[in-house]
Amino acid sequence: MVLQKSPEKAVLWGYGPESAQVTISLSGLLKHRTWQVTVTKGIWHVTLDPVEAGGPYNVTAAVQKSTATLTDVLFGDVWLCGGQSNMYFKTSQIFNASQEMALAAKYPHVRTFMVALNLSETELTDLIQVQLPWSVPTAGNVAEFSAVCWLFGRYMYENLGYPIGLVESCWGGTPVEAWSSSRALQQCGLENSPKDRNSVLWNAMIHPLLNMTIRGAIWYQGEENAAYHQEMYNCSFPAMIDDWRMAFHQGSGGQTAHDFPFGFVQLSTFKKGSTDDGFPNIRWHQTADIGFVPNPHMQKTFMAVAMDLPDETSPYGTIHPRDKQDVAFRLTLGARAVAYNEKDVPFQGPFPDRILSTPVYVNITYDQAVSVTPSKDTFEICCSGIKTPCGPKSLWVTAPIMQWNLNTVQLPANLCPPTEEVAALRYAWRDWPCDFKACPVYSASRILPAPPFVINRYAVKGHIWESS
Repeated sequence: MVLQKSPEKAVLWGYGPESAQVTISLSGLLKHRTWQVTVTKGIWHVTLDPVEAGGPYNVTAAVQKSTATLTDVLFGDVWLCGGQSNMYFKTSQIFNASQEMALAAKYPHVRTFMVALNLSETELTDLIQVQLPWSVPTAGNVAEFSAVCWLFGRYMYENLGYPIGLVESCWGGTPVEAWSSSRALQQCGLENSPKDRNSVLWNAMIHPLLNMTIRGAIWYQGEENAAYHQEMYNCSFPAMIDDWRMAFHQGSGGQTAHDFPFGFVQLSTFKKGSTDDGFPNIRWHQTADIGFVPNPHMQKTFMAVAMDLPDETSPYGTIHPRDKQDVAFRLTLGARAVAYNEKDVPFQGPFPDRILSTPVYVNITYDQAVSVTPSKDTFEICCSGIKTPCGPKSLWVTAPIMQWNLNTVQLPANLCPPTEEVAALRYAWRDWPCDFKACPVYSASRILPAPPFVINRYAVKGHIWESS
């Protein structure tokens, strides 16, 4: 297995006879340390000293005449991977799967653990079942493991150079409410919605892990909420993140950071040509309606934009794109910048910094240099004769890109009737906004796509929108 390295302290726990004394020892690399703890209510806990990255170590727990030993224990960074089917999506199902699985054995210091799929009406202290115990990677076990999780861990290992532990706990077709505690649901007034979905996976598949010291979490979910409490996701998702942070911090005795880094994948695509607003709305709500992260409502978070990675011929359905390499790579950029404080690592796509509107054109100035491909319909404007925000049911008109330069894009404003003006602007506000890696706006290096946005002239805070 992999336990969390210093400066945090790893927590170990187990079970034994009530009031019995348990002796725990850690040995390896010329180190030997023992602890004595008492079993209380059937459970014992020990917080190890901080251990630098590396290994291997042996960990032994002895009580009365019973001894259990864990061998080949490494210390590194432990990441939890959660969500629904696109996180559950197996490495054997992605593009170039055979090559990825053949590489697995070359990464013996990236260790995997998978929680089995189970529900519970009450919070459990132990997992009902383990699908994959802690394992050294082989082609066989990586084939069945989450592709996004595995690739993220492999890429992070290549960057960090020390062990990575990956804990997969996810289930296809599940809403955020199932992964949220009753506390988190109360924050959004969702605690009285249908009981068969609320908290059942939090109870069975997350709560038993809370004693673990973890470095951070990554998440890929939201498709199920495109049609279930969609309008609440801007509350329910940030509330779940905050609650997980609080619970892991408390459960580990303060060793997991109270604001541990949390990365997520913004939804990819589902139905080409669809006019349904479900996916665009969830993409927006995933950022707490800000458009980018981190932001004041979602601090120490990072996001991989994936709307430009559609897979029209996926044998697993278009909702399951097979290119998980780009998804994981974009997540690693965010982790390096937000979780590991690497400087000069670009991890956010271009986002509007200033909008200038005249009767003739709308000029969008981005917060970074951009690479632009002409488009007739990815940008849309909302025309209005009254100074109020536009909504989803307002009349939106596609606006072609007229011209562009290093960090600006210009759209026509004269599509509006003479008595109206451009009252709002949105970008990529469709389920399937562009073909593979072919959205109109990217970072200058073309590594990062611009995320979708909707900006209302009369609702925007600050001074992003100017008139001339």
